[in-house]
Amino acid sequence: MPLSPEARSLAARCEPRVNELARRMAREAFEELPGYAELPDDVKDLEVAATARYGVRLFLRHVDDPDAQRPGSHRLFRERAAQRAEEGMPLHLLLRTHALGSYVLWRSLREAAGPGDEAALVELVDLLLRAQPDVVGSVAETYLDERSALEAERHAQQKSLVRGLLDGMVPPGHVLLDQFRLTGPAHVLVLGTDAVAPEEPVAVRRRLRRLQSVLDRTFGASVLTLLEGDGGRVVVPKDCPPPDDLPHHLSRASGLPVRVAAVRADSPERIPDAARTATEVLRITRACGLPPGLHRLDDVLLEYHLSRRNESSHLIAALLDPVAERPELLETLRTHLSHQQDRRATAEALGLHPNTVDNRLAKIAEWTGIELTSPRGTALAIAALLLRDADH
Repeated sequence: MPLSPEARSLAARCEPRVNELARRMAREAFEELPGYAELPDDVKDLEVAATARYGVRLFLRHVDDPDAQRPGSHRLFRERAAQRAEEGMPLHLLLRTHALGSYVLWRSLREAAGPGDEAALVELVDLLLRAQPDVVGSVAETYLDERSALEAERHAQQKSLVRGLLDGMVPPGHVLLDQFRLTGPAHVLVLGTDAVAPEEPVAVRRRLRRLQSVLDRTFGASVLTLLEGDGGRVVVPKDCPPPDDLPHHLSRASGLPVRVAAVRADSPERIPDAARTATEVLRITRACGLPPGLHRLDDVLLEYHLSRRNESSHLIAALLDPVAERPELLETLRTHLSHQQDRRATAEALGLHPNTVDNRLAKIAEWTGIELTSPRGTALAIAALLLRDADH
């Protein structure tokens, strides 16, 4: 619906003041916004002022034809929103400049109005307010799209870096090492969750985001990760050992028991070795039936040594061949060893009567010849379990 001649006349009085209004917005009004003062002067004087000037002129054009929908009329707003997103300006600050710019324009219209212009002023304010949702929507949509694209690019770059670090493919002095503060010692973490039923991809992604948030919050920085549905690998880009309660916080965030194996790397070049050791530590804790928690090499030093392959490995692993087709016996053995051979604790963990545990252990001793009551037999049983699990 066309505006009245009085409204168009009132808007025309602001036409000569377009440049002044743009400068007032960029150099006075917006200075009140938190964070705006820190912007570079050239951004304020050139880009912000030009955008404000464009917005005022766009409004004045709409006064002549309020219902016209010109394709691309928000193009400059979108371009500037993408720039601000790339520069890291907070979205709230960007949207506040648009809202405050509308207020400055309204105030200018009010100042230009004289007696008898009340109805015309109401028409112009109505037009100004009707235009705001489209402008704000275009700006917010473009900003969020750009931030999403930048975040996806950064995430892909991080994943590529982590894979390269773990595979030993990132050369010393690479620019990304300095960018992600990987110029000195680091810690490699391998995360594992207990087996769960298949999940929807959306649920998996949600859990991985929560795990990432816990890791970032714990170490006070964006942590490099390669997370998957059943765990993943983490590179902490500073010499900051993981706190003992990290698995607890990860478990709470994910809703699943989480075990963490941590190994220190003296330099970026040592990260592949640290990752392999941490992976092996995690495997050993599972094979030995240790409960989820934070595990270091020192915690499983004997088991780690016993699981190393040599010329006798196949002979040791074969000791458990007689019970290989009886998974309940292998599970009882593993649980019994992880509970320091306490028959009652083993029975409770397995939901069995202690006498049932005794019977199963007796069968294992009879069929394999491994005497669990002796230190030698215990060491053989641990080594056999670890070597068989490695084969599988």
